[in-house]
Amino acid sequence: MGASAKRSAMTLFSDARDHYSHRVRIVLCEKNVTVEVVTADPQDLPAELLEVNPHKSLPTLVDRDLMVYESRVMMEYLDERFPHPPLLPVYPVARAEIRQFIYRLEQDLCPLVDTLSHSRSKEQVSGARRKLAEELIAIAPIFAERPFFMSQDFSLLDCCFAPILWRLPAFDINLPQARPVQPLLDYMQRVFQRETFQASLTDWEKSLRKS
Repeated sequence: MGASAKRSAMTLFSDARDHYSHRVRIVLCEKNVTVEVVTADPQDLPAELLEVNPHKSLPTLVDRDLMVYESRVMMEYLDERFPHPPLLPVYPVARAEIRQFIYRLEQDLCPLVDTLSHSRSKEQVSGARRKLAEELIAIAPIFAERPFFMSQDFSLLDCCFAPILWRLPAFDINLPQARPVQPLLDYMQRVFQRETFQASLTDWEKSLRKS
């Protein structure tokens, strides 16, 4: 029996800098789940993670005999396993809409964030920076309609979106203080001030927005 199999508590192997790990940490904080968070270097993964995850990836969630290595699956598993507070709507149509927005975010914005986080090509980084800023400015007005992303309540969609917004200083993106963008800026402040969001931050993430 390996070391990871002996763990009695839920364990999250987390990258301190990666937005995919961050989204799962937010869900865990929202649910107030007792969990052991193991901060791992993606270039030097711990042996017990390699033992259970054939994809050798972060984040990885281990809950007794269950191992999950895809962040969206982790978030939905946690929402079902710990139903209060719910992070998906009750009604099927609304749940499908939130899931579809998450899919669109992962298709449209996450690749830009990944390029900004990992690419060594100045041209690619510059293009991704410009595109991400344009995309955020374009969607900013919708945040005037509801307190959270397409919802009256904080949801898994916010858990996915907030880590991207938190990292904007690291990407040298400064959103303009213009009226059309103000709803997004207000949303950012509202989400960033949540106790659960603050509790989810690693030391590196805190350093991105020192007051």
